[in-house]
Amino acid sequence: MKKIAIFASGSGTNAQKIIEYFNVNPVAKVEIILSNKKDAYVLERAKKFNIQTYSFSHDEFYNIDTIPQLLFHHNIDLIVLAGFLWLVPKQLLQKYPNRIINIHPALLPKYGGKGMYGMRVHETVIANGESYSGITIHYINDKYDEGDVIFQTKCKIECNDNAESLSVKVHALEYEHYPRIIEETLLKL
Repeated sequence: MKKIAIFASGSGTNAQKIIEYFNVNPVAKVEIILSNKKDAYVLERAKKFNIQTYSFSHDEFYNIDTIPQLLFHHNIDLIVLAGFLWLVPKQLLQKYPNRIINIHPALLPKYGGKGMYGMRVHETVIANGESYSGITIHYINDKYDEGDVIFQTKCKIECNDNAESLSVKVHALEYEHYPRIIEETLLKL
């Protein structure tokens, strides 16, 4: 059975959907959830499923080998970012080449990059009068939202949509597709 580590910074709704998916799927299990925020609600969600958690500092992530050692200790096969907002350091990219994936709430390459996350993305998409938005699941590289695309799907933006209603549509796509694409990615390892 493959092992997944999830990195998250926020409430963890995507993380929970991934946990639930693999709780009934023999391909993999979520082994650990890591966060750069000690009070992130994702850590509470993990505890409800008896999944180990670890919160870390900026220094631990970028300057000390703590995180790679922890992942190695847990025999992690795939790292999944689910609302994790820090750029992944090169040392981790080198240890997990093509084994770190992320989801972005827009159709990349548009509306990606540093600072483009959450409601900021949806507000910008609406402000620019786009007809469609969606999700992009991609590999991570050393730049924000520029890794190779694994999967994209879109949703229509109606004339009465605003950032909040678009957010609901995009979240529905995330919940539907991210766990399945994680499974497909694991099967290729």
